[in-house]
Amino acid sequence: MSSSLLPLTSSFTTSHSKSKTFKPSTNQTQAFRVSCNVKPTTDNNNENNQKLILPETQNLILPVNNVDRRNLLVGLGGLCTAANLSNLSSALAAPITAPDITTICKDAKSGFKIEGAVRTEKCCPPALGKPVKKFVFPKGEKVRMRWPAHKGTKEQVEKYKQAIAAMRALPDDHPHSFKQQASIHCAYCNGGYTQVDSGFPDIDIQIHNSWLFFPFHRWYLYFYERILGSLIDDPTFALPYWNWDDPAGMEIPKMFLGDESNPLYDVYRDPRHQPPLLVDLAFNGRDKDPDIDQQECNLFTVYRDLVRNAGDSTSFFGGDYVAGDAPVKSGSDSIGSVESGSHTAVHRWVGDSSRPNGEDMGNFYSAGYDPVFYCHHANVDRMWKLWKDLKIPGHVEPTKDDWLNASYVFYDENQDLVRVYNKDSVEPKKLKFDYAKSDISELSWSKSRPPKRNKKSQAATIPLGDVKSVEQVKFPIKLDKIIKFRVKRPAVNRTDDEKAKSKELLLINGIKYRGDRFVKFDVFVNDKVNVGTDKFPTPCDPEYAGGFAQVPHSERSKMLMSSAARFGLDELLDDTNTEGDEYAVVALVPRTGTEDLTIKDIKIELVPVV
Repeated sequence: MSSSLLPLTSSFTTSHSKSKTFKPSTNQTQAFRVSCNVKPTTDNNNENNQKLILPETQNLILPVNNVDRRNLLVGLGGLCTAANLSNLSSALAAPITAPDITTICKDAKSGFKIEGAVRTEKCCPPALGKPVKKFVFPKGEKVRMRWPAHKGTKEQVEKYKQAIAAMRALPDDHPHSFKQQASIHCAYCNGGYTQVDSGFPDIDIQIHNSWLFFPFHRWYLYFYERILGSLIDDPTFALPYWNWDDPAGMEIPKMFLGDESNPLYDVYRDPRHQPPLLVDLAFNGRDKDPDIDQQECNLFTVYRDLVRNAGDSTSFFGGDYVAGDAPVKSGSDSIGSVESGSHTAVHRWVGDSSRPNGEDMGNFYSAGYDPVFYCHHANVDRMWKLWKDLKIPGHVEPTKDDWLNASYVFYDENQDLVRVYNKDSVEPKKLKFDYAKSDISELSWSKSRPPKRNKKSQAATIPLGDVKSVEQVKFPIKLDKIIKFRVKRPAVNRTDDEKAKSKELLLINGIKYRGDRFVKFDVFVNDKVNVGTDKFPTPCDPEYAGGFAQVPHSERSKMLMSSAARFGLDELLDDTNTEGDEYAVVALVPRTGTEDLTIKDIKIELVPVV
């Protein structure tokens, strides 16, 4: 939707707390006409695709920039039947569309503190005066086979270092330079672009915290890899991936260590987290718990991220994000399991905690300056492939047009601007890259479901005297201390067949938090081991549902951002011997950055497997 005005032909009136200014549509304005009787088509050349006609009594022009799309649909509910309203919602929505990135770009303004910043906020790419081209799948090429960093051959490692050195040698204003490649993440994540091509010039684009996360980063790596290959004239060049889901690959890969004579080295890394220390995939900002087996906990975390908490496309990819949605959303759309889990943990674990912004990896504006960022995200991208390779019902990409047709613009290896779409990112082999072959049944994490709790170590019940039900709590509630709730379950003792048809999910909605901080809280369910204490199980234990974590990426003005989280309960309830309990006792444990965090709603629902 490219207009800034939305004309509605209607006989109804609305009342608002603030008056709206209505203007007639001009010839230069493309707009929708709304109808409850005409079904929109999907043919872009069909004029009816732009017409949604209500009873023709009067023309009402609504300025889209000032009217929330969802609120508009609610207002139209009295005019249209429920059946037509779903069509109306689809018609009014539109995919996120990145603008021409070289002509419409502004300095990054969010997610980091200027005072003490070690990287620049000037993240706009150079303008070479070229038009944006349509993406064409590569043909006649060998598949670039990405390789695990800890198993790289001497030739692979040297070739990778040679390519990064060539990129570092380019002038900063070259679109292939090390600085410009790092700036891509900054511009798309820290307020460089707005939704101007969708009719919302005052709303920033943010590719985190939603279903854009996986496809955007896949495209980012796709061009980065091809640029590096072109710099060393090697059309088969492939990126390494930090294989942190393999026990042998959980340290920072050795090729990234040393000093500034190594082109893969970055000075802004936490000195406490160097090899032989293993990465903490459930990192909460604190030092390692000496009582846990880090390797085992990491495997459990990957299992949760890809299986237990990833049973449907929304849980894995994140919630809808369409044109008109602000980065600060209503809080009902969730962050994906990998993004909030192992992805964020690695970012914060590697970044230098002594820096005000956690540079480099610990903040989105600076993460691209550390070569390990691309190696980390190659493994994050691999998680998408492995999630599909599991072939579990529900493990499919989103099917909505607003996801399929979301698009971004990148410089390619020929210095041409190219527009790419989510729908073209789903098959790596069509993009001529893949990951080192492995039998998914042999991957350690695939056999790392947290162990079932021994009933003898559990209390018979959880004393409920001090645990209120969610119905007794006045929301929103602040998470400045440990809080517990009883949450009624929709069903108990479900059969395996029932569980195959729907997943039981814990939904935590309306999570509002300071976007300029690293935020983390953990979620435990039915802890019958540490009854009467403030001690909780660890991420190695079956009672750990998972965590909610965010890298800083909001306004410098300390404004609140909103999100939501989803946690799978079917296996957890079996493993904690609580499948028969009418209520689940949910404990939220603040770890860092939650002093101002509030939660609007907690509930348990059955979500169909589709």
